[in-house]
Amino acid sequence: MTAEQGSILVVDDEFSVRDSLTHWFEKDGLRVRAAENAREALAATERERFDVAIIDIRMPGMDGLELQERFRRSFPDMAVIMITAFATVDSAVRSLKEGAFDYVTKPVDPDELSHLVRRALEQRRLRAENTQLRRVIDEFVSVDTIVGESPAIRKVMELVGHVAPTDATVLVVGESGTGKELIARAIHANSHRRYKPIVSVNCGAIAESLLESELFGHEKGAFTGATHRRKGKLELADGGTIFLDEVGAISTKMQVELLRALETKEFTRVGGEDPVRVDFRVICATNEDLSVAVREGRFREDFYYRINVFTIEAPPLRVRPMDIPLLAEHFLRRFAREMDKHITAISPRAMELLSHHHWPGNVRELSNAIERAMVVGAGPAIMAEDLPLRPEKADRRREGDSLVEVEREHMAEVLDRTGWNITHAAKVLGVDRVTVYNKIKKHGLTRAVGAAVPSDL
Repeated sequence: MTAEQGSILVVDDEFSVRDSLTHWFEKDGLRVRAAENAREALAATERERFDVAIIDIRMPGMDGLELQERFRRSFPDMAVIMITAFATVDSAVRSLKEGAFDYVTKPVDPDELSHLVRRALEQRRLRAENTQLRRVIDEFVSVDTIVGESPAIRKVMELVGHVAPTDATVLVVGESGTGKELIARAIHANSHRRYKPIVSVNCGAIAESLLESELFGHEKGAFTGATHRRKGKLELADGGTIFLDEVGAISTKMQVELLRALETKEFTRVGGEDPVRVDFRVICATNEDLSVAVREGRFREDFYYRINVFTIEAPPLRVRPMDIPLLAEHFLRRFAREMDKHITAISPRAMELLSHHHWPGNVRELSNAIERAMVVGAGPAIMAEDLPLRPEKADRRREGDSLVEVEREHMAEVLDRTGWNITHAAKVLGVDRVTVYNKIKKHGLTRAVGAAVPSDL
């Protein structure tokens, strides 16, 4: 064993027992802490976590059985081994019924106790691996399939097939709502890292002051509110994949720190001194042209080339119209299952509206439209009136419109449809609230006279 394989908390009011067990397990390569009573033991668990606790049943003050119950509630993964005199074996048996791993009688046989500890650590490791595998399996089961038969989406899947078996850094580019995270998950699911986690970080949704701690973690006392050590996203992605969404939102200062971590796979937690080594794959996503950001000095050139090893472009829905019916039916089946509704079809008129809509919010907007139709639809089929689309605007041919005009018109339509509820409008558009406010200001949009002011404005 090594210290990394287990940590032990010994709780006994006899100094000789604490001292001998501490030295015994330290020779075994384990990290050991000793406490004279329950109060010291509880204080120790506030400072660090333990894999196994060895507790004497009879102690002054709070006895071992009550301490075991406290540990069971606060640390359900901690294995507890009770130490008992022969006369209190009945109490030890009761502790087993309450979840203790096992017990030993005094005088303690170090070999017997060492064997029990090894078994407890092995069982804990297997339980953790089983939990991780279940989480990974559940994650893959819940991931939507990339749906489509268009040449554009076939090209994406071909690129995914090429890059997934490697450890190359991937940059997924595309408009909001095009399924960039879905592509990242497809890469991870087809890689040799698929049995480890994929950890997502929305860099645009986290304040710059918090992003460093979010990525690298922090030590206890590193800043106000840091009451305990916390692993960062990079450390949680060890062995798996880190997905950095909206990577263009990262400040140049953070880009420097992140560049070093990506190149060396080593970093230091906020407030810490010891380097942390991790092994992860990097997939980034952005909806802006980072080469322009580099020229404008908003994005570091070295960081750009570090993350832009292999590029996949997520196509907007308007260039893959043949996929709209397939996607609509896919979302219909999904929401019917989730809502337990017996809506099994989309009427021809509704499908016509869907096929002719411009979809500036891309696949996310289409998903939201089908979800809304499923909520209001009575059914057996989604009807045109169930869709949050205006026929006269959905049927228009927009080839002659400028992008600015199309964006302004669609923003106004969505805002009117949602009653100028910014949170709801942001969800429909597949962007954040700040973007909605900026677009309102950019296009000079105003509410109709007499309209109620939503609570989130």
